[in-house]
Amino acid sequence: MKLSYISNQRLPTEKAYGIQIAKTCEAFADLYIDVILTVPYRRSDIKENLFDYYFVKRNFKFEETFSPDFYLSGKSDKVAFAIKNFISAIVLVIHSLFSKADIVYSRDEPIIFLLSFFKKSGDLIFEAHRFSNSRGLLYERFKNKNLKIVAISHGLKNKFLEFGFKPENILVAPDGVDIEKFNINKIKEECRKELGLPLDKKIVLYSGHLFEWKGVHVLAAAAAYLQEVLFVFVGGTEIDVLKFREKFGNEKNIKILGQKPHKEIPLFLKTADVLVLPNSAREMFSALYTSPLKLFEYMVSRRPIVASNLPSIREVLNERNSILVKPDDAEALAEGIKKALGDTAFSDQISRTAFEDVKEYTWEKRAAKIQNYITQNLPNR
Repeated sequence: MKLSYISNQRLPTEKAYGIQIAKTCEAFADLYIDVILTVPYRRSDIKENLFDYYFVKRNFKFEETFSPDFYLSGKSDKVAFAIKNFISAIVLVIHSLFSKADIVYSRDEPIIFLLSFFKKSGDLIFEAHRFSNSRGLLYERFKNKNLKIVAISHGLKNKFLEFGFKPENILVAPDGVDIEKFNINKIKEECRKELGLPLDKKIVLYSGHLFEWKGVHVLAAAAAYLQEVLFVFVGGTEIDVLKFREKFGNEKNIKILGQKPHKEIPLFLKTADVLVLPNSAREMFSALYTSPLKLFEYMVSRRPIVASNLPSIREVLNERNSILVKPDDAEALAEGIKKALGDTAFSDQISRTAFEDVKEYTWEKRAAKIQNYITQNLPNR
């Protein structure tokens, strides 16, 4: 089977969607699917190629199609982005029509929408990462065409069911993790020495972007309740890191390291005494739809996890494999962290359970599940 993965995004990128796309393509290719990932040309400060940047096998093809890439100053750049995004969508659709792929797979609604006028519904798969009311016209066509959807959470599936989609047209497939790459055989002290982190401190670590819906400001506020503990933040865009440092950089027990290569994240996770997933309940995407990559990476690290008690998070975590706390509450988050640090036996137990549970969330198992979904009732593929 030949699968064309189309993404109307810049790749490689420092954002999590790039990791997810690259690992998905790698996992599909491991199943002997002929995979080609196609993106529009975009200028980038990242000089590494996609395979080296994401540390993935070269078992699939990656290509950039030519598309205008231009920028305007100030607020006008939003207009420039919309125009070039529209142009690149058209370019990608035309390219896809000549690709002779059996399946076109994308997480971009406009791409699938446009292709639905030219391809059979069974040839298109939409991977949903959020639900937006502004995309109602597109979803209406997906529903009427009986397009297949891969949703990354049950919360997303339920939203599409409310919209009128048939249950059999929606597969829930949460994101995954590469266990081999994150289950590194290094002790905490060794990792701290390698990364220049103190050996004599308890470390609470967050890995990921610094958007407010991710709850990072609540985690920073929680640091005030645990002055003897070092709170380490890894990740974030250059602009967000700058803003976060302006607000919290003078706190003595907060260390903001900024963006690090994804291949280094397993080392950082191993330096921690506690890992935190402080997602906010104030945005629907966070509360119901998300399937955070960091969640699965945390689980592999065998460190206790303190996380917001949200429906999206509870799809994977529970009281047996984590400590769940009230979201958007710095004091409650601090209490959860204190419990993880103070009860070593309990922390070891939930860490072991999390590691066993995450074995069901590998990229390979996810790809196999999606492949079976794609090919069911299609004996010729």
